[in-house]
Amino acid sequence: MDTNKNSLQNEPDVVLIGAGIMSATLAVLLKKLEPNLTIEIFERLDAVAAESSDAWNNAGTGHAAFCELNYTPQLADGTIETSKAVKIGESFEISRQFWAHLVETGFICPPKNFIKSIPHMSFVWGEENVEFLRKRYEALSQLPLFQGMEYSEDTAKLREWIPLVMEGRPENQKVAATRMSIGTDVNFGSLTKCMFGAVKALDGVNMHFCQEVTKLKKDDSSRWTVSLRDDKTGKKRKVRARFVFIGAGGGSLHLLLKSGIKEGKGFGGFPVSGQWLVCTNPDVIRRHEAKVYGKAEVGSPPMSVPHLDSRVINGKKALLFGPYAGFSTKFLKQGSFFDLLSSLRISNIVPMLAAGIQNIPLTKYLIDQVRQSRDERMDALRGYFPDAKMEDWKLEVAGQRVQVIKKDAKKGGILEFGTEVVTGSEGSIAALLGASPGASTAVSIMLGLIKTCFPEKYNSAEWQAKLKEMIPSFGKSLNEDPELCAELRSWTSQVLNLKNVVAAPESNEITH
Repeated sequence: MDTNKNSLQNEPDVVLIGAGIMSATLAVLLKKLEPNLTIEIFERLDAVAAESSDAWNNAGTGHAAFCELNYTPQLADGTIETSKAVKIGESFEISRQFWAHLVETGFICPPKNFIKSIPHMSFVWGEENVEFLRKRYEALSQLPLFQGMEYSEDTAKLREWIPLVMEGRPENQKVAATRMSIGTDVNFGSLTKCMFGAVKALDGVNMHFCQEVTKLKKDDSSRWTVSLRDDKTGKKRKVRARFVFIGAGGGSLHLLLKSGIKEGKGFGGFPVSGQWLVCTNPDVIRRHEAKVYGKAEVGSPPMSVPHLDSRVINGKKALLFGPYAGFSTKFLKQGSFFDLLSSLRISNIVPMLAAGIQNIPLTKYLIDQVRQSRDERMDALRGYFPDAKMEDWKLEVAGQRVQVIKKDAKKGGILEFGTEVVTGSEGSIAALLGASPGASTAVSIMLGLIKTCFPEKYNSAEWQAKLKEMIPSFGKSLNEDPELCAELRSWTSQVLNLKNVVAAPESNEITH
């Protein structure tokens, strides 16, 4: 099924493979920067945002590092490392600004369709974990990006914040929580649909579904020939483009390997699946209003950080707990069980074996997760909701992620958590690999890609001016400019109908 207004452009400027949040973001950015660009978008499935960007297949957390404890590791000397949290926080602010610009200019749908305010909280129990959270609060609350963070060990205060989490909990259990009231819940599936709905209405942009990319080949003029097969009709065709972006989620690795570029050699993938426990009791759903993140088990992947999560999906409030990690040889939720095997190459076998040896605890963790019984899953839930009843919850399959494995000079191969952009030496092709916190930081990731692949245009006065118009903090650090941070948060909150930043506490006094 094609949704293009005109016939297929056989020689567009840009080809985007995959109709998820990354391709949507890149398409909008490029058309805003260069309105005359021609873009062809090809999706393997029959709908937009049907894989990783779908609301049921990701956490929906506007990842700003407010609550995700894995972004602030404790170092050997006991101090808290905050650099990753700051980087992710800065990136999410850039996304907020870009979305606010698109809403304010009337380019995309109203913000109520894709974003809402919800407190982001971290919750821990046990003396050692409480001490860690206290140190984390003391480190982060000094930084402009985390102004307004609250901390408490007072059970009465915590019952006020998160009643479900506190009810039925032992009175003598040592607990603590942090809270950022300006956290957000983002429906990236709805946002992706909003952005594609707007961009495909522009001249020079066509969108095509049920299109399988079978081959990628670069010619002597550095243009790429993209070979396609229509999965419904079997019809084959080719498109020749100056630039190709592979944003196909778990399918990106196979396409990167098909391109044959030397920069892609040595990359492999480790698939991790996920499941949620979804609440079916409306009264329970109504009583929880927060994203409550805890500490991940040792050896678990980032996408498995446990959280009791209040969401809005398809206009309806939901309550989820998880995700529970699992292993599947599929690279996509709607993929093939042969995905892992077919990704093997002579260039990546050694890195994959080396990464596997180094990550035996992860393998054991995944095996244990797969073997979990329903009672064991409920036990994990009751760590965050002690009074949870089995009959109020059902198990649902979540998304599929592919963690990046790449060559390493010292270790042979390493397993990377996060996202990785692989770019050809001439900048004519780029592929996005990896997972969380990708969607929340999509704008920053795509800006980096544009800088690498379109360097002359990116550095031109015209594009620089347009980027500053779309992203007012462009080229500046909000974490180093408290006034600008507060000003832009106020603006984006107003435009996106979000709760504004709360006043910073007068001190870091701990509430017991």
